Amino acid sequence: MLNREIESTVLIAGRDVSISTGVMAKQANGSVVLRCGNAVLLATAVMSKQPKAGIDFFPLTIEYIEKMYSSGKIPGGFFKRETRPSTGAVLNARLIDRPLRPLFPKGFYNDVQIAVTVLSFDPTVPMDYLGIVAASSALSVSDIPFGGPVGAASVGLVEGQLVVNPSTEQLENSDLHIVVAGTKDAILMVEAGANEVSEATILEAIALAHSAIKIFVALQESLAAKVSKSKIVLSEVVLNVGLDAQIREAMGNEIALRLRSGNKQATEDFLNELETRIVNQFSDPVADNTAEVKSIFGRIKKEKIRHSVIVDKIRPDGRALDEIREIEIGLGLLPGTHGSALFTRGETQSLGVLTLGTSDDEQMEDGLSDTFHRPYYFHYNFPPYSVGEVGNMARTGRRELGHGALAERAIKSVLPKKEDFPYTVRLVSEILESNGSSSMASVCSGILALMDAGVPIKAPVSGIAMGLLIEGNDYVILSDIQGLEDHYGDMDFKVAGTQAGITALQLDIKVGGLTQEILTRALEQANRGRLFILSRMMDVIAKPRNELAPNAPKIQTINIDPEKVGLLIGPGGKMIRKIEEDTKATVIVTDGATGQVSISARNQTDLDNARNTIVALTRNVEPGDVYNGKISRVTHFGAFVEIVPGKEGLMHVSAMGRRRIEKVEDVVSIGQMVEVKVKEIDAQNRINLVPTTPLVD
Repeated sequence: MLNREIESTVLIAGRDVSISTGVMAKQANGSVVLRCGNAVLLATAVMSKQPKAGIDFFPLTIEYIEKMYSSGKIPGGFFKRETRPSTGAVLNARLIDRPLRPLFPKGFYNDVQIAVTVLSFDPTVPMDYLGIVAASSALSVSDIPFGGPVGAASVGLVEGQLVVNPSTEQLENSDLHIVVAGTKDAILMVEAGANEVSEATILEAIALAHSAIKIFVALQESLAAKVSKSKIVLSEVVLNVGLDAQIREAMGNEIALRLRSGNKQATEDFLNELETRIVNQFSDPVADNTAEVKSIFGRIKKEKIRHSVIVDKIRPDGRALDEIREIEIGLGLLPGTHGSALFTRGETQSLGVLTLGTSDDEQMEDGLSDTFHRPYYFHYNFPPYSVGEVGNMARTGRRELGHGALAERAIKSVLPKKEDFPYTVRLVSEILESNGSSSMASVCSGILALMDAGVPIKAPVSGIAMGLLIEGNDYVILSDIQGLEDHYGDMDFKVAGTQAGITALQLDIKVGGLTQEILTRALEQANRGRLFILSRMMDVIAKPRNELAPNAPKIQTINIDPEKVGLLIGPGGKMIRKIEEDTKATVIVTDGATGQVSISARNQTDLDNARNTIVALTRNVEPGDVYNGKISRVTHFGAFVEIVPGKEGLMHVSAMGRRRIEKVEDVVSIGQMVEVKVKEIDAQNRINLVPTTPLVD
């Protein structure tokens, strides 16, 4: 331990985790160094001196920074320095943000920036949950007002056993990877990918994770007590009771009476019209109180919408609490693609598009760990026109990356294995309309596009978004939430899965936490909802089409003798290029050690030609083998026949026909195709050929 360093350590799941402060980044409001194995994270929390003027939201920024030096790597590119964050870094930043944001006090408008920097990388230690613990620790030892600490834990399902904070190696063979964050009293966030795991197993994993969370919370409390830094005191917001009463009376029951149209635009128009009327009625230019009037109106509007749902059990569009909006499905709408589906649920619409590619199309990931290639990826696009707005069409934000990652996880476990289906799979969800849970609509459109293309998936997957509104001990759980319910609700709970079990789950809480009872009920209601959606999907297409899309590339993987890989490639790649030129196919050596070769082509004929050429080239030539060869050279004593690229044999003039041939050129010519049989291979490994049928009588 260095001088001035304050440290707390705990042993959890067989690993020592230490958090210290007082040495690094001391000018930040709070900073800690978290160590686990060889992993070292620096987390800093900084707050602006004054609140941000003119806003009504908390300006929190989370950065997860991967330093390439942490794993002994130098960044690629011309500048040789870290530039924009990787997709994994962005997703980790979102993971940290989600459980922390609800615990900052209402009315707190100072800018807060939390940076979690990877200083030393350990490939055996998953960083997802540790980043949350580090960020919460930095806040806990700071003077920034915060309702934590927040702990986090990961749980895997390895060989049927739940494992807390599994290693990276264990997660590779796990049927479940769930990250849970919360306080010592309640759950705040859940993120999971699974291989058709039951609701009961999910609940058991969350409960197990919560036991580890409590240990991490105690660790942070111990460190904060040693630091003993007081939190700043926020100025109390004084409510204008008289103005509040007047606005409340003017609004009456209009919201409860009119919020049942089910139409997003009509609802927005009504609420905007009501706000304009209230602002015009109560704004005083002399007192300059327009902002105050808008704030009071917004608070009362939220109260009335929530009261209508919680007490009267009436949703904004008039649905029952567990009712799913109308679903429409269209398949094969885009003939130029390999698979397409349009999934519409209420006013949310996703166009799912599938593209099948070769190994060349795999996505290369170059981060702190070893570079690897991904044969499956899901892209989610949310253009501004989907919500009737004007905006930047080119930007892919954190939200888009997060929703795409969730949909990707939901489908991943039902895709065929690479060895059985040697295609690169790219799914794209184009959100054409949005009013609630476009990520779960993307899961549905994506799986439908796969089935439309004839991809042999294990089972179809559907997804649903659940909501929660809670006041004291009274609460309601909502199925298939729309935008207004998400905005004014206390929970966004997305669940995807097959008939057999859950494949992905994401939970965010906007209040202090979620009890086990509410979580259990929400999962049960979500199960009924997603199975209903799945039944509607299967009414349209119950299983993948029998044949792959006709315009999809044809791909086959074969294995050759590893010692013949060099022969296939040829000097400087000359041989493999020649095969590609002759057959119009693409040939890739995917694993030289095992001799695995991937062949792809636009049609089956080209693929067959390339495969036959490779097999012929790399197999041992034996007497009696028959080849369809090409005349490559003509001499006075015979003709040389290229039986496979780079391999020739001699067809002697005496073997060409039944009668004597005076001039070889009178019988064969260069470039002519002729079927020949291997007569013998002499002591000098020269191949002697004879035609399978006489060339002349």
